[in-house]
Amino acid sequence: MGRPFDDHAPPARSADGTASQRRSARPRSAALLARQERWESSARTYPRHLPIALAEGSGSFVRDVDGNVFIDFLAGAGVLSLGHNHPELVRAVSHQLDSLTHGLDFPTPAKDAFTQAQLSMLAPEVRKRTRLHFCGPTGANAVEAAIKLCKIATGRGDIISFRGAFHGSTHATMALSGLVSQKAPVRDGMPGVHFFPYTAGDPAPDGPSVNGADLLEQALRDSNGGIPPPAAVIMEMVQGEGGNFVARTDFVRKVREVTRSLGIPLIVDEVQTGCGRTGTWFAHQRYGIEPDVIVASKALSGIGLPVALILYDTALDTWAPGAHIGTFRGNQLAFAAGVETVRIIRRDDILGNVRQQGARIADRLAGLTRDPRVRQVRGRGLMWGIELADPRDGRPATGVAAAVQHHALRHGLIVERGGRDDAVVRLLPPLNVTAEVVDMACSILVDAVSAGADRSPAR
Repeated sequence: MGRPFDDHAPPARSADGTASQRRSARPRSAALLARQERWESSARTYPRHLPIALAEGSGSFVRDVDGNVFIDFLAGAGVLSLGHNHPELVRAVSHQLDSLTHGLDFPTPAKDAFTQAQLSMLAPEVRKRTRLHFCGPTGANAVEAAIKLCKIATGRGDIISFRGAFHGSTHATMALSGLVSQKAPVRDGMPGVHFFPYTAGDPAPDGPSVNGADLLEQALRDSNGGIPPPAAVIMEMVQGEGGNFVARTDFVRKVREVTRSLGIPLIVDEVQTGCGRTGTWFAHQRYGIEPDVIVASKALSGIGLPVALILYDTALDTWAPGAHIGTFRGNQLAFAAGVETVRIIRRDDILGNVRQQGARIADRLAGLTRDPRVRQVRGRGLMWGIELADPRDGRPATGVAAAVQHHALRHGLIVERGGRDDAVVRLLPPLNVTAEVVDMACSILVDAVSAGADRSPAR
């Protein structure tokens, strides 16, 4: 990483404790961004909204190549569950480097330890009936594997997904996702995908609403409903990219009830919500359900090393050798870091910290709802979103959200946007973030919302 820096040093602050100093000029970042513009794909995303070039990271902080320090509440899009360069994870990876780095799907001590660590986070009765499959190193590849598994096991082809879903940007996972603009340019997507309403809120923020699970049941039990028995239903407990909508409990439980009674495998996509992000190891554990397939990736290593897998009911294990393969599914460095991550999460009660700091964020941001442009502040654990809307007609206030993100960056905080028309400002801090850092970040964000509303058009 180079010379370590103080990962508890706050941005410059005024006498009243609010962030006051803008980040200094960024000429070196500008030069690297220009080179990236010249040579890299037009499909790149993050630097378009967050125009910095990173040099090093430590804990909840990063430093750019110009020496500016930022609180990082993007954390590699949720990958860095224990922050940047956690020293114990670095040591685990360094130790593994001396023995084996890549092992395909051969058994190794590191892989076996990782497997047992993952299984240990499941309830005993679930663990007994669970198998693991290691996929290519992305969440999207694991979603592809889950869909393939269920199609082979059931002999069916259709898939049920939900509005607002995001499951990846590969050909098949785009078809499962709700974002129309992403898949519109790609013709002839995977057929047989049906979308139902996603029922969020617990209770719903706007009062009583139709439970999407009821509509699902009606369609699937209707012999003239137009949808043949599907191979699977896939859902997220929190729609992260979709705008940080938290599924309602009765909705989730009804989906599980319907799918079980009709013999339809339920896939829960835990790529972003898994590994402690919502306060339990997997988000579905808070709902009291047992899915047939769990998809996990992002934070499995805790340090950003790629690894992805599916955990599924043994009854589905009907596919043949080679049915889903990938050269990079034997990342020994990720396995070593993942074992250490589970140990640290237990030792340091990281899940308790997620719940505690999540409550702190909720309290610090609650006052934002008094702003007429803040439609809702919602989240669970350390996965939060601030939805901005035009108070005149309720339409997404994309310009305000962009201004909030820009103001936060200038004052030392990295946050991302998502949801409909990118009008939701999203927070994904490391799971071991401290109360002090949460307070600093929330102060910057509250100021940013106020400044964004004052200086930006409604859309």
